[in-house]
Amino acid sequence: MAGTATDDHWQAIAPFSYGRWDDAARIHHAAQEEQTNSEIMTAFGAEGAFDPDAARTALARFTPPVLLLAGEVDLGAPPRPMAEFTGLFPNAEFVVQPGAGHYPWLDDADRFMATTAAFLR
Repeated sequence: MAGTATDDHWQAIAPFSYGRWDDAARIHHAAQEEQTNSEIMTAFGAEGAFDPDAARTALARFTPPVLLLAGEVDLGAPPRPMAEFTGLFPNAEFVVQPGAGHYPWLDDADRFMATTAAFLR
């Protein structure tokens, strides 16, 4: 039944947002929980809040270089759709960070920094 997930349900799947469920991930998750703004999240996903055609048109006109970095095991923004998003930009680079989830800077900060720094050079 859609729309009946409880806080316990969300807590149960929290580890799947991370490449590993260690102390750093648990601390990060707890901090994320404190910063969640459900009103904004509701507005973001509301009917009519997003015009896909207008977004595609705007992205096609955005000419500066863009880096799309996906975590290899990110269930929220998986590599395959992220690779497709790369095609929406005229000047985009796509990278998959091995072993990373939705928070690649947390799962492997050194690799994330190296990838980002190389792109910015």
